[in-house]
Amino acid sequence: MSAETAILRKYRTIAVVGLSSDETRDSHSVSKYMQDAGYRIVPVNPAETEVLGEKAHPTVASVPPPVEIVNVFRRPGAVPGVVDDAIAAGAKVIWMQPGIVNEEAAAKARAAGLEVVMDRCIRTEHQRLPPELK
Repeated sequence: MSAETAILRKYRTIAVVGLSSDETRDSHSVSKYMQDAGYRIVPVNPAETEVLGEKAHPTVASVPPPVEIVNVFRRPGAVPGVVDDAIAAGAKVIWMQPGIVNEEAAAKARAAGLEVVMDRCIRTEHQRLPPELK
């Protein structure tokens, strides 16, 4: 079983950093898919008040526990701050969407005990799961 499969089977709460209410944005369509698949989506975006029927939070650190997966839709340069917040919030996983790679932040997250997925789409990985594992 891949690390991504194990993560998607083990955790059901996803804090989505950069989640937009704009339905044309990838953050919205990916999060809607994951919500429809049974995951709890927690929007993290200081510019939003509510997305996908869920209250938005300004930072990962402000999300009420548990914070399990922190899915990042931000530029690679923003990832270190997100990782710091995720560590403070007791998150289990940092998941960086396609095109988002930050080796330094990933190393810091791993050193704090978080699992790290980089440059992978959480929706695509979920779609690859056999039906009995979804």
